[in-house]
Amino acid sequence: MLIKLLFSLVVYNFALMNIADHISQLLYRFQCVTVPGFGAFLAETISANIHESNQTFYPPKKVISFNPHLKNNDGLLANHISVTEKMSYEQATVTIEKAIFSWKSELENNRHLSLKNIGELRLNQENNLVFEPSNHLNYLTASFGLSSFVSPSIKREFSIAKTEEIEEVIYQIPTENRRYLNPYLKYAAVFILSLGATGFGYKSYLNQTEQAETLMVQADVQKEVNAKIQEATFLIDNTVFEAETEKTLPFHIMAGAFRNEKNASRELEDLISKGYNARIFSRNTNGLIPVVYGSFATYTEAQYKMTQIQDSINPAAWLLIEEL
Repeated sequence: MLIKLLFSLVVYNFALMNIADHISQLLYRFQCVTVPGFGAFLAETISANIHESNQTFYPPKKVISFNPHLKNNDGLLANHISVTEKMSYEQATVTIEKAIFSWKSELENNRHLSLKNIGELRLNQENNLVFEPSNHLNYLTASFGLSSFVSPSIKREFSIAKTEEIEEVIYQIPTENRRYLNPYLKYAAVFILSLGATGFGYKSYLNQTEQAETLMVQADVQKEVNAKIQEATFLIDNTVFEAETEKTLPFHIMAGAFRNEKNASRELEDLISKGYNARIFSRNTNGLIPVVYGSFATYTEAQYKMTQIQDSINPAAWLLIEEL
């Protein structure tokens, strides 16, 4: 009896450890790995970031989270175990069931469960599962070989150019020389005044001609500036439109899947009338037409909205991660 009990414990521990390894392997390639009857581990890619307080730079990575509401068997985990361990699909399913039984027992007895390279699950005071992801591995293959690093802040110094003071030099004509210059200055002044009177008419004509030419040039320049502004505005509008159309929404909150197209359209109209940004998709490989409450760009906002829907109108709502 004791030997049988010890053998069962060894089998359960092996299943527990092995299932965690298989989940870890799948998280490198897939955004969602479901453990049937237990929950799903989700991988969301985030961009590189900097911790300003200690000037630490972190590379892009996948952040792992856990959703206890996604329990349906999609066959991904069982098929991976079947191929990797060289066993039948049914045997792989039994192995998963044993691991789940062991996990639940661990949570009931110790209130926490540690999964290697994935994270830790624990029960809070309300007996709800709380997940703390592990930071030992980066599941984003594009960041392979990249690690965090510290870079000191760069201090920029600006030099202010010193302006040299220019001393004003005043030259004075000696008094004796000015006495002899006065008679000649009188005749020079009379000659200059006569020239000014003679050239006034010609100068007036030149001023009018220059003003007319200036107005013509200003008009041409204004036309060219207006054309450039219109061209720039057109290019900016096109750029914004293209950027908006490239945004993907891979996270969908499922309302239902229908074989009858009329029923799917009726569900879509009902959700829109209730204020949801509902969408309908083409028939999938199973012959069903999916209808969703809404589609989102990130897992965080989709999870937040799904929780609201589950608490208010539809506890069976679930999250589909796929680019439809």
